[in-house]
Amino acid sequence: MNSLASKPAALSLLAAALLSAGAAAAADPVHTDAATAQKLEQQIEQMAQQLEAMKAELQQLKAQNEALAAQQRQQAAQVQQQAVQAQQQAAQVEQAVAQVQAQPQRGGISPDLSLWGYGEIYYTHPVHVPALTQADLARAVFGIGYRFDDRTVFNSEFEVEHAVSSASDKGEFEVEQFYVDHQLASWAAVRGGLFLMPFGLLNEHHEPTSYFGVQRNFVETLVIPSTWREGGFAFHGDTEAGIGWDFGLTTGVNLANWDPNPENPLYRTALDLENSGAAPLQATHQELSLANAQHLSQYVSLSYKGIPGLLAGAAVFTGNAATPTSPPHLPDQRVTLWEAHARWTPGAADLSAVYARGGITNSAAYNLANAGGSNPMPSKFWGYYLQGAYTVWRHHGYRLAPFVRWERYDMGAGYAGIAPGFGPVPMGLAADGQPWPQPHDRVWTYGTNFYLNPHVVVKADYQSFQTNSDFTRFDFGLGLNF
Repeated sequence: MNSLASKPAALSLLAAALLSAGAAAAADPVHTDAATAQKLEQQIEQMAQQLEAMKAELQQLKAQNEALAAQQRQQAAQVQQQAVQAQQQAAQVEQAVAQVQAQPQRGGISPDLSLWGYGEIYYTHPVHVPALTQADLARAVFGIGYRFDDRTVFNSEFEVEHAVSSASDKGEFEVEQFYVDHQLASWAAVRGGLFLMPFGLLNEHHEPTSYFGVQRNFVETLVIPSTWREGGFAFHGDTEAGIGWDFGLTTGVNLANWDPNPENPLYRTALDLENSGAAPLQATHQELSLANAQHLSQYVSLSYKGIPGLLAGAAVFTGNAATPTSPPHLPDQRVTLWEAHARWTPGAADLSAVYARGGITNSAAYNLANAGGSNPMPSKFWGYYLQGAYTVWRHHGYRLAPFVRWERYDMGAGYAGIAPGFGPVPMGLAADGQPWPQPHDRVWTYGTNFYLNPHVVVKADYQSFQTNSDFTRFDFGLGLNF
């Protein structure tokens, strides 16, 4: 292209030179000779050759441009054809997807099926009675859920406790949840089946990654039963202001399950206490297992989440209980439990508190009929705790959060109908030669949670019991959820 641009300029100079020479010759014909004419002829010949070369190059460029234009037209046609084919294929895929969705599921893993689970293993060492040290796969829980449509879901959880479940082992296999939830509106839903009761901070959120300490706290184990569930129907929802509400009609308590006179203490360690079912509602709630449904109970729960980092709530449960069959003709008995809770998480801090209190009416007749029993039925029980935790270190998903908790519980804060000369706890020694443990205590817990990630946690803590001092223990545990 540079040669083509330079050639017109050269021709122009050559023409100017020829004109100048011609003008000079015309002005001075005396000096014009044959040599000069010959030189001009040669220059004109060269100029003619250059013009012919330029014409050839122009013809070649014209041919190349026409070929390029033809190629571009061909490519444009191919692109248009490919676009039409892509649209046809997309329409075919969309039609195939619609056909598959219209057909019922006949196997395989559905996108509407959900699976989850959690579990925990721990080691517990009573520091004053090391012979009672234990290690346990405390629980392995697996959940299955299914979404029928945008408004209706099914959820269930199945739990194996203490690794082995058989007639000769302490382990159990339990259905922890089994319910259908249907959305009525953006602010309201209805639930039916076996579901967790909305009480305290722990009952609905009891995965080991959700709480501090190797073991669950005693207030939300002995006063509010841990993983307390009932069968029934409930309405629940949330408002835009951050207020949550939940109320329902459920199965109630069966006081016939209360043991008024065990030969030996139901627990000798803190771990036994948590697992023994010695607490009032621990022993008598029915978990929808051939539940006595003569009397149904009611509950209502309110919560508030309108301020970032703050959760506050309260709940109450009440209803007539199924009374013991012996002695006959006992008066009606009502069981009531209420609680209030709060949690505040400003920055790296985590502060929480729970207070719970329960009562059983008309227990005097039962206790008088079982006078001298080692385990009279309480008329009042309560507990509370205060807890503070702080995340002191984070790095690449790791998190270290030490905590401290003070709690107080009393499974027998009041009794009615205790016969004269007897107390709620036997004064002598039990059959194992040891004093009977007290149903109340004050407990300090110091520990830390170390998170490998949000779903796996390693825990360690030390618990000091002020009344039942032999319960003082060191715990170490591993928990996970997915």
